[in-house]
Amino acid sequence: MEIIVRDLEETYELASQLANSITTPFLITMSGDLGAGKTTFTKGLAQGLGIKATITSPTFTILKSYEEKVVLHHIDAYRLEGIVQDLGFEEVFEEDAICVVEWFDFIEYALPKERLHIHITLEEENRKFNIEAFGSKYKKVLEEL
Repeated sequence: MEIIVRDLEETYELASQLANSITTPFLITMSGDLGAGKTTFTKGLAQGLGIKATITSPTFTILKSYEEKVVLHHIDAYRLEGIVQDLGFEEVFEEDAICVVEWFDFIEYALPKERLHIHITLEEENRKFNIEAFGSKYKKVLEEL
């Protein structure tokens, strides 16, 4: 599925729509250039999930967790390129939580096969979201979106 958004408000709206369709456990992987909007989308998702905490990029901490109405784990694997040791992410993915992984390809070896993948591309003033579902649960969510 391809969705074009024009501004921050539409990005938040898309993320909020997704938040209304998902149940735990749920895994979202994200890719796109620096500044494409991965963390912005995660902020909108958190807002849609009813999380009031300020969502910031976990680039330096790798993982930030928010526990309010639901548990949201936000992982930024950008700094993990080339690292193949066990970092314990498997336990995070097995929890009854929603997980968002930016730069997923650097830890793909640790990821479950079933997930929703979002690739964001900058196109002039717009952002293009290419969304792909892997697994029946995720395909159902994508159909609802």
